[in-house]
Amino acid sequence: MPHDVIGAAVTPLTLSGTAAPDPLSEKVDVLNKRYKHHSATAVLERALTDHDVGSLALVSSFGAESVVLLHLAAMVDRNIPVIFVDTELLFAETLVYQQELAERLNLTNLKIIRASESSLAAEDPDGLLHRRDTDACCSLRKTRPLQQALRDYDGWITGRKRFQAGTRAALEFFEIEDFTGRIKVNPLAHWAPEDVRAYMEENRLPRHPMVAQGYPSIGCAPCTSPVKEGEDPRSGRWRGQQKTECGIHFVNGKMVRKGDNA
Repeated sequence: MPHDVIGAAVTPLTLSGTAAPDPLSEKVDVLNKRYKHHSATAVLERALTDHDVGSLALVSSFGAESVVLLHLAAMVDRNIPVIFVDTELLFAETLVYQQELAERLNLTNLKIIRASESSLAAEDPDGLLHRRDTDACCSLRKTRPLQQALRDYDGWITGRKRFQAGTRAALEFFEIEDFTGRIKVNPLAHWAPEDVRAYMEENRLPRHPMVAQGYPSIGCAPCTSPVKEGEDPRSGRWRGQQKTECGIHFVNGKMVRKGDNA
């Protein structure tokens, strides 16, 4: 699969030479103001029916905290498209958990996507690309297949939260994805760790089995390690590398740097 080439939009200028208002940015600003004081459930429910948002798919890793957003979505609309990227390097526990959750929550529109066999053969013939270049591996096995799947939608729903990383500290309910122009919806943006725990306990939701083994953040098996008490929950992802995101929130596996709170 060739790399997607997505050009950046050119900002139009007014007669005075100043940048003209960006309609998409204005739309997102309006959405954030409109739903500023709404709950996660209300944001999710309204986003799925608001014509300013458009058609949406929910993207889930079926990881440590994924069950919360999946449960919320199932309560709102069990037929919402749920996209799961199988990198074929995931823990066996994640694959079992994904099957069990999909069945338990009766997710009727689950879409499992993978990199094409031709792409894997051309770019990772020995299956060891993750040892040589983690960014290239994430792009091949996760980012590009997801971008391809999302072409059918105007936007997508994520489970990201402000507390997860410094790069997410200013996360809002609605944002614009760089270059693609798609809207991303983050219903759980303002949730704290205790909110997640309380929701899971109150609804008796099953935890990913590896959480109890010291994995508070779970990705691909070769690039995820246990986290010790007192460490940042995401410190087990790409340990020892200057890497904190897999790439699905960027374009073609490359980070678009706009500051610590981008």
